[in-house]
Amino acid sequence: MTILAVTMNPSIDVQYPLDHLKIDDVNRVTTVRKTAGGKGLNVARVLHCLDHPLIATGVLGGFFGQYLSHQLEQDGITGDFAQIDGETRSCIAILHDNGDQTEVLEKGPTLSVADADNFLKHYEKLLKQVDLVTISGSLPGGLPTDFYAKMVALGHKAGVKVFLDASGAALEAALKADEKPDLIKPNDSELGALIGEDVDRKNLPQLAKQLAHPIFAGVSWVVVSLGAAGAFAKHDGDYYQAAIPKINVVNPVGSGDSTLAGLAYATDKGESVEDTLRSAMTTGMLNTMEAKTGFVDKSKFDEYFAKVTVTKQ
Repeated sequence: MTILAVTMNPSIDVQYPLDHLKIDDVNRVTTVRKTAGGKGLNVARVLHCLDHPLIATGVLGGFFGQYLSHQLEQDGITGDFAQIDGETRSCIAILHDNGDQTEVLEKGPTLSVADADNFLKHYEKLLKQVDLVTISGSLPGGLPTDFYAKMVALGHKAGVKVFLDASGAALEAALKADEKPDLIKPNDSELGALIGEDVDRKNLPQLAKQLAHPIFAGVSWVVVSLGAAGAFAKHDGDYYQAAIPKINVVNPVGSGDSTLAGLAYATDKGESVEDTLRSAMTTGMLNTMEAKTGFVDKSKFDEYFAKVTVTKQ
């Protein structure tokens, strides 16, 4: 059983830690961390940590694309990307002044019609090798808003489930298409934008009514993070609350991607609804306990899995 983790707008993520960020002056950095970044690559890394078979894909181009591919090889992650003429982007995070983070994010390459067609052909070939697909993050420039919707339809045509973690017009287009994603994972603001209402994630009865909105008809899983309180999920008309214990948070970045990895991991293994949610909460928690983004310590999985409680509402 193999999972295909898709990142259409990957990046080289660069971290510069500084005691103090000096504006309009020279800042010298002694320690630099560069990783193969992008939400789908976080998903891939967590699946790799769990020893689950996977293929990472998307589009890469230029020197930075080669570097990213090399980084994945160094990490032992199988990658099979479509190549483009544009240069893969870099994203810089400056960590400074006791917890502040200033980010400089490149827009990334603009894909041509030929690039889009080439990737979809590449994607169709990969679908023959996998059982489940995760699609994460933003679309690069040049791709139509219904691109993810096309990928969902191709996945279903191949008999493969497709989990979509996206936002904005790309997510809305996928939900309005004939073939719906099998799972979506909107946050409060994304959910509110889809249904045109304010969302209070502390009000679970109201949240349940909001997840019954017609736009989610035909979507098997809708999973909403409740932050430190866990998650609330709708699965085929039933509602579940997953509660997590208090933990020591080291780095919360990538916890949503890690949660998606847990959902995909458990689904691909054929776990029950309750255990699927427990796995998702566990991978999300374990990621926040590590300094590295998109990383979990498998040796702690069973311990924290046992601490998650799932209640059918």
